[in-house]
Amino acid sequence: MNFTKMHGLGNDFIIIAGESKLPSNASELAVQLCSRFFGIGADGLVYILPSDISDYKMRIINSDGSESEQCGNAVRCVAKYIYEHELIDSSRTELFIETLGAGSQQVQLTVSNGKVTAVRVDMGEPVLQGKLVPTTIDQEQVLNYPIEVDGRVFHFTAVSMGNPHCVIYVEDAASIDLAVWGPKLEVHPLFPRRVNVEFATVKSREAMDMRVWERGAGPTLACGTGACATLVSSVLNGLSDRVATVSLKGGDLLIEWSKADNRVYMTGPAEQVYSGILG
Repeated sequence: MNFTKMHGLGNDFIIIAGESKLPSNASELAVQLCSRFFGIGADGLVYILPSDISDYKMRIINSDGSESEQCGNAVRCVAKYIYEHELIDSSRTELFIETLGAGSQQVQLTVSNGKVTAVRVDMGEPVLQGKLVPTTIDQEQVLNYPIEVDGRVFHFTAVSMGNPHCVIYVEDAASIDLAVWGPKLEVHPLFPRRVNVEFATVKSREAMDMRVWERGAGPTLACGTGACATLVSSVLNGLSDRVATVSLKGGDLLIEWSKADNRVYMTGPAEQVYSGILG
């Protein structure tokens, strides 16, 4: 079986194309192949599959074997793979990718000399109602809500971008010990399907830092849906404008929450690392 290793700002994936459907052992394969010491090493295993409603369908299996509904960095990697491996006509710079959590997503490619240099993704409308994120909180919006872990109280804003996010503002996001707080917040009883945890520091109306603990993967260098959720949260809390650069450990993403159509747009890079054959 052929595979390609790719990453979006260091959030890395094993990409597999050519299957007709998700294999029954996909979870076991993800745990095995994503191991940093005994496998290829990645945050997730991504299958590019046929779709009835889009050009292709994306299925994402996290490194712990659980399935993710959506992943912004993976979408960019998949779009680059599809174009550069000639799975669509080279004249096209727009395509649609089906995801579990966000339906069919429109993707626009910036291409130079046959290579995709940037990918802009329509990430859809954010979901803000507490029960739909989901949380156990029955509110139209969950803003600056207290959550206690091991005697420490954080305040979070809940946003779904096709998957659930908990955005917490701190003085210095880069100094947060993700290994301590991430796993405890991920499985907190307020989140019935677990949650992605973002720690954010707003630098200005147009810039913020963010660090992330991803549900099912742990600390990663970047999270596209998390960057989108952080921008939405920052607008809701009056901390930023609707267009801002979100700086992650692996690099920057430009995020826009459009007032015209209520949709969130993410622009960033994707890179191919190497290809190989699974023996």
